[in-house]
Amino acid sequence: QVQLVESGGGSVQAGGSLRLSCAPSGRTDLTNYIGWFRQAAGKEREGVAAIYTAGGGSTFYAASVKGRFTISQHSAKNTVYLEMNSLQPEDTGMYYCAAGFLLISSLWKDNYKYWGQGTQVTVSS
Repeated sequence: QVQLVESGGGSVQAGGSLRLSCAPSGRTDLTNYIGWFRQAAGKEREGVAAIYTAGGGSTFYAASVKGRFTISQHSAKNTVYLEMNSLQPEDTGMYYCAAGFLLISSLWKDNYKYWGQGTQVTVSS
């Protein structure tokens, strides 16, 4: 019902930057939050940042990325971005865009119903 396509991943050196894009389509009226999650090899998927897409654009971040990552929405393009600066090797992983209808803001993955296929981010030291 909701499709999400991520793009913008790649390989950078520590201290570098990347911008990820998430393009939702379909029944986006069924959702009010879009979040970015990441999963490193052998680790659990964790929430990175999320934005309220139904008006106002409230954002929230995991402590590990606050001050380095910025989530934003281009309303006209219906695209959500994740600007990542000062990247470190521990930021390496598959990054997923997800959408859901949430009653309160959350970075818990089980609260998000729709998921993209992911885009790989690799940061070398």
